[in-house]
Amino acid sequence: MLQAIAMKIFRHRLSFFLGALALIGLCGCKQEAPPEKAKTSGNSAVEAAGQAAVDYLKTPMDEARQAEGKLEKSAEETAAAIKKSTQ
Repeated sequence: MLQAIAMKIFRHRLSFFLGALALIGLCGCKQEAPPEKAKTSGNSAVEAAGQAAVDYLKTPMDEARQAEGKLEKSAEETAAAIKKSTQ
């Protein structure tokens, strides 16, 4: 019985200690950069990430458009050849 009570007290103290440690860690991590530095670095980082995303998508889209153009041209040529052979 005494061991059960001691174990319960130990769990409560451990829970309290871990909770306090987590709270201290979270409060300590809230350090922010000065406003002027945050604005300039944030905008350039966002712009760079946005441009990288656009470039990442633009190249495959350009290649797909070229392939689509080739397929359309080939389909037109095939249709013309079929039309010419049936006449």
